[in-house]
Amino acid sequence: MKRLMILILAVVLMVGVAYAKGLEVNQKAGDYNVEIRLDKNPPVVGNNNVTVTVKDVAGKYVTDAKVKVEYSMPAMPGMAAMNYKTDAMLNGQTYTAKMNLSSSGPWNIAVKITKGGKTSTVKFNVDAQ
Repeated sequence: MKRLMILILAVVLMVGVAYAKGLEVNQKAGDYNVEIRLDKNPPVVGNNNVTVTVKDVAGKYVTDAKVKVEYSMPAMPGMAAMNYKTDAMLNGQTYTAKMNLSSSGPWNIAVKITKGGKTSTVKFNVDAQ
């Protein structure tokens, strides 16, 4: 009976991890309300899917901007700083991109939204596992 309870608990925990919610960041950037979602929380070494939703002050989706995701890890003893960037592509009403985090540890992420010659930025930090 004890083994059965342990097995049931293990299955419940695995299902919970499989359906765990990704990381979500909501911030105001200039005239925009920006929602950024990473498919994993915490992010992992390797590929992480990023979805960016941009809305104007009226709540209307902004689909004619250029969105770029820049991510970096500061230099550490014995390791040079790492800086990467990728363009997010419009997919319906959202922008999608992939971040390939090359190392575990702290990462700085900046999502830059450019429209009409004006750039607005959302910055946040994550700790990749």
